[in-house]
Amino acid sequence: MTTSNSLISGTGISVHSDGKVLLDNVSISVSSGEIVTVIGPNGGGKTTLLKALLGLRTITSGKVQRANDLNIGYVPQKLSIDRTLPLSVHRLMTLTGTYSKAEIIAALEETGVDHKLHDTIHTLSGGEMQRVLLARALIRKPELLVLDEPVQGVDYIGEISLYQLIESIRGKYRCGILLVSHDLHMVMRASNRVICLNTHVCCSGQPTHVEQSPDYQRLFGTKGLQTMAPYGHRHGHFPENGEPHDHIHEEACDHHHHDEKKESHHAG
Repeated sequence: MTTSNSLISGTGISVHSDGKVLLDNVSISVSSGEIVTVIGPNGGGKTTLLKALLGLRTITSGKVQRANDLNIGYVPQKLSIDRTLPLSVHRLMTLTGTYSKAEIIAALEETGVDHKLHDTIHTLSGGEMQRVLLARALIRKPELLVLDEPVQGVDYIGEISLYQLIESIRGKYRCGILLVSHDLHMVMRASNRVICLNTHVCCSGQPTHVEQSPDYQRLFGTKGLQTMAPYGHRHGHFPENGEPHDHIHEEACDHHHHDEKKESHHAG
């Protein structure tokens, strides 16, 4: 899965912790201008994979490669901030770098929340907070944008709007995007490749092919497929996605997925 023009790639990544296998021989790569989406149940290793690729988690075996001087914008799954801390949006934008007010406003304007510049972050809705965090990543002018559950805590309409924003960012900046999610509503729509992860790679390939994989169906069930149906067929409406990947890789997904029923229900 590693290519010569990859921004970031992992080959045969395994992560073990306290006798548990968190990742087992996982390979992935992301190139400029493409969206690669990792889906899977909770506890399947999605966040662990991101942290391994970003150097935030020690790998047991395998190899991670990043392009020289790669500029990465990272939106973590959770940002824990003491609610008693009166932190403004403007102040949050300056915690990890020095930027002018004009740069900060431009980044917030890009994600549609420039009018929240002086608001306290604890007064923001879930969708507004995610847009602020996205602006905080974009202000770095990243070549690679890494998003861990970017629509967590956002309502359905907000999800659609955020995914459309992510698509437009990819189209405008031609940056690579690595997106992690267990939400099935919109995730297939603009992805170039989807990787179905449950500790190991169950299947990967073009979205329309992955959703037909027995392993994908086993993990998410027919209800997940029905939820996806209106969006999966719109993949071809986004020619800026780049070259399609007309193949699917499947591995024997013979592990005991004890959370399947729960995750299938949650995903729906």
